Amino acid sequence: MSQILQLFVIIPLLAFLVSLLIPRNKEKIISWLATGITGVHLAGCVGFIIYWILNGHEILNIKHIVLYKSPQFEFFINFYFDKTTAVFALVGSLIVLLVSIFSRYYLHRDEGFKRFFNTLLLFFLGYNLVVFSGNFETLFIGWEILGFCSFLLIAFYRDRYLPVKNALKVISIYRLGDVCVMLAMWAFHHLFHENITFLKFYDTNFIADHLTDHHSLLIFSTVLIVASAAAKSAMLPFSSWLPRAMEGPTTSSAVFYGSLSVHLGAFLLIRTYPLWENIIGIKVLIIVLGLATSLIASSIARVQSTVKTQIAYSSITQIGLIFIEVALGFHTLALIHFAGNAFLRTYQLLVSPSVLSYEIHDMVFNYKPQPENEGKGLLQKIKNAVYVLGIKEWNIDWFMFRFLWSPFKWIGRSTSFLGKTVSLVLLAIVFLLGSMSFAAQERSSIQIDYIASHILSLLGLLLVLTSFSKRDDARKAWLFTIAGQCFVTLSIVLDDNVDLKEALIYLSGIVIGAIVGYTCLNKIKQVDNDISLNQFHGYTYEKPKVAFIFLLSCLALIGFPFTPTFLGIDLLFTHIHQDQPVLIALTSFSFIFIELAIVRIYARVFLGQHKKNDHPIAYRSS
Repeated sequence: MSQILQLFVIIPLLAFLVSLLIPRNKEKIISWLATGITGVHLAGCVGFIIYWILNGHEILNIKHIVLYKSPQFEFFINFYFDKTTAVFALVGSLIVLLVSIFSRYYLHRDEGFKRFFNTLLLFFLGYNLVVFSGNFETLFIGWEILGFCSFLLIAFYRDRYLPVKNALKVISIYRLGDVCVMLAMWAFHHLFHENITFLKFYDTNFIADHLTDHHSLLIFSTVLIVASAAAKSAMLPFSSWLPRAMEGPTTSSAVFYGSLSVHLGAFLLIRTYPLWENIIGIKVLIIVLGLATSLIASSIARVQSTVKTQIAYSSITQIGLIFIEVALGFHTLALIHFAGNAFLRTYQLLVSPSVLSYEIHDMVFNYKPQPENEGKGLLQKIKNAVYVLGIKEWNIDWFMFRFLWSPFKWIGRSTSFLGKTVSLVLLAIVFLLGSMSFAAQERSSIQIDYIASHILSLLGLLLVLTSFSKRDDARKAWLFTIAGQCFVTLSIVLDDNVDLKEALIYLSGIVIGAIVGYTCLNKIKQVDNDISLNQFHGYTYEKPKVAFIFLLSCLALIGFPFTPTFLGIDLLFTHIHQDQPVLIALTSFSFIFIELAIVRIYARVFLGQHKKNDHPIAYRSS
């Protein structure tokens, strides 16, 4: 029976691959493929759940395939099924089916019709990988797929300024959550010395034996899980990304940010609940986080003038309550709440264009001014203050930029001297010496290796931040990012006794992606001799094939699943020891900004309004 679980992932994978081969003008075939596959998936879920309940509804767990194995590490795909999986899978299949049917007509003759359904099927694959995952590695594959699908769907109207700009904002928050999951995986590797499955979380004796001397590492890992869940579900202080994500088509807003993807933070908390159910501090943190988010999001939703923004903050309000229910252990209630909120927000978003026209008609013909409130007491002043804060969305967006991203941009601008010839020569010498030391397999004293690895990691981070803030030439920014990745890799392999094969797994994807990407940028450079990052160029109009190839090279560099870089990142992280907090911090920041720098290059060069006047000009704001 457990062997059937893999079919719920294989079916959307095959559908996605087939959809890539269908010509873009075959709308009926594309839409019928998506509708048929999601319908089959839904029927399969219903049948499997009924059969599972009638046969005792025991937890199912299957170790599917081992992708890599070494004496210290095993990377395998694991599938898992319980009542949480059943609810999320059933709700997901039904909502994706409804959205597929709706999109057939909503996006009819739209230029991006095929692109939308390709991305929707890829999202469906990532979603099923997450909800059927039996370990963190499998979950993280789906987690990464969902993050990049979000970027593609928010930037669906890629000839406009705001969708592309907001897509970059959203993926920056998503990447922060991704790295938190990676760090949690790293912590669990050192806690349990194996690729831990979710089923083992319920083995109290096993957990207790491993946590006796590592309680602080457990606290660290659970805080990271909460942070990742908060980023994924738009809890404070990350709430501002959800209304910005509504720049995509209404159908993608319904399936992503109203119903499914935005609830996966709660799913992650339910999955890891046995780890932190006895840690009062973590439970209080989640309750306070959920309550504060619900109150603030509710105050914002009540005063917004756009329908999508109201729905976004209303959804955040309910997800905050779901977080509280999970923390209190009311998981059945949380699952019911998730299903109700998901269906309600999907319906609201799908009918929002029609409702908006009805409201405008009603306001024109039946307008009645509200009576003036003449209260002047303290209570009225508080209400006015909350009203103004709600209008400004409590300045959450400004807060995130000012205190999270702006300092790193300042560091990147301050290290622009790394682009000077002298600095590049010195960096090359340092890297060459480190590479020779690793190749010779001759280690200096432990202290020297420790210091050298930290210096190399710091240089790698500075190179990546320089790329992240670079504004002049996309090719230079691209090379700085590649150099930063090489320094980060060398810092890890030099510090620990890393097998050369493991380093090559990571670098194989980097080298191929770097060469292909640089070739694509050179082709664009030859068009009009200008690919600065000060503006959006929109070259996907004139060079769609080059844009697609460059996107693939970007995926190889950021470690997208099904590339060797993805496996390599996991392997490299396992070689950082738990007594090296500075090294893990530097490496984590590097991986955050590597993806942001690379995606920024892609967005600036290939997306947005085209710089030439002979192409259609979209409004700056959508």
